[in-house]
Amino acid sequence: MNDNEKIQSEEWNNKYRNADLLYLLNELCEMYPNKIVFTTSFNIEDQVITHFIATHHYPIEIITLDTGRLFQETYTTWSETEKRYSIKIIPYFPDYKDVEKLIVEQGVNGFYESIKNRKDCCLIRKIKPLKRALENKKVWITGLRSEHSEYRKNFHLFEWDDTYQIIKFNPLIHWTKEEVINCIHKNNIPYNALFDKGYVSIGCAPCTRPIKEGETWRAGRWWWENSDEGKKECGLHLK
Repeated sequence: MNDNEKIQSEEWNNKYRNADLLYLLNELCEMYPNKIVFTTSFNIEDQVITHFIATHHYPIEIITLDTGRLFQETYTTWSETEKRYSIKIIPYFPDYKDVEKLIVEQGVNGFYESIKNRKDCCLIRKIKPLKRALENKKVWITGLRSEHSEYRKNFHLFEWDDTYQIIKFNPLIHWTKEEVINCIHKNNIPYNALFDKGYVSIGCAPCTRPIKEGETWRAGRWWWENSDEGKKECGLHLK
């Protein structure tokens, strides 16, 4: 049975449906030693996962996609997290030739001009580096939650990502915002200062604004686009 068949099997789902986070991390590390990668963007969900990985010393590689256009507050969170847990978070950068070509063709802020331009930027700055980060890995851990958007309500605890041919593990998919925030405060986990200013989903600085009262979690991302707000994605998590 291959990994795709395994995670879709009734036996697999029955075994892990109600398991807690630490049990699942233990199981995955035993099944796929040194073949697991966690991608963090230093949002509050990611900080919770980093806390559990680091405090229990799981052999899981923690990486981040540094697009070159992140907030200074994000870099501060990155530094504070490494110091707090005595870990190193590995950066994956876009290819400089791709970035140079993109800016020559579109301009430095060309992503504001069309959805295609913005997706081209995401492709170069995020998707291509992610592909490198997932090479030779068996499991990809994410901080996705179903409350983030209508689109993400369709995600499960375990999925098979056909694009990257990898098991995707979404340990907080069923957590509520309150559960995440309570975990942050209970464990004194460092988090991005922008969160308290309404930046609940933090990406690149030019593409992120704080949400307004009554807006959805992802409303602050690519806010100038008229596309369906529930499907605002950079492409990392498209099915």
